[in-house]
Amino acid sequence: MISVLLVDDDTGLTTLLKEYLIEEDFTVHTAEDGRTALQTISKNIIDIIVLDIMMPKMNGIELLQRIRKTSSVPVLMLTAKGDDADRIAGLNLGADDYVTKPCSPGELLARLRAIMRRVERMNSPAETLQIGNLVIHPGQRIAEWNSKPLELTGTEFNLLEVLARSAGQLISKQDISKQAFGRPLTAYDRRIDVHISSVRQKLGKRADGQSWIQSVRGQGYQLIRDKE
Repeated sequence: MISVLLVDDDTGLTTLLKEYLIEEDFTVHTAEDGRTALQTISKNIIDIIVLDIMMPKMNGIELLQRIRKTSSVPVLMLTAKGDDADRIAGLNLGADDYVTKPCSPGELLARLRAIMRRVERMNSPAETLQIGNLVIHPGQRIAEWNSKPLELTGTEFNLLEVLARSAGQLISKQDISKQAFGRPLTAYDRRIDVHISSVRQKLGKRADGQSWIQSVRGQGYQLIRDKE
């Protein structure tokens, strides 16, 4: 059974979601604030966290920072409509996905299952990918750049693996979203651009001063091979 932690001060919502997820064979823990969530995480095995941004005592962004210092557990954020700044901040800190409130239990369940499928796929034995100085071990979720470990968030790793599997080819943002996030790209969704920008910084520049990840406006991205 998948163990999920619901972190939200809206007790009515968490009760509704808890009952729904239990019916779907999840083990469900709840916390009304960030401090209680940290205590729950320290005492239980948690497979995935649903995290509201707006909470008392310690907001969701602060809690996510604390979590990412010691854990790569998948995190699905709950954000208010139009809260682009918090959404981008959360993604930059390593959140795996987000859902805009109010959301239906069915939508939340679909997102949770999509994230867990990606985690299962990424953790299964797989071949080593090598593109020039980039080496990716999908099974261990480890990436190396110029023979040194590449520090990536879970979402950044997903994106880089998708690009590496089609290195030298342009991949549409729609296809990247489906492969890396498990869902279609929606209007005004900037998650890919935010994470690509971060990965670019970590890879640095090519000898000609250009980025290793090239973009084609309105179309998508491609990882450049050494000889190109």
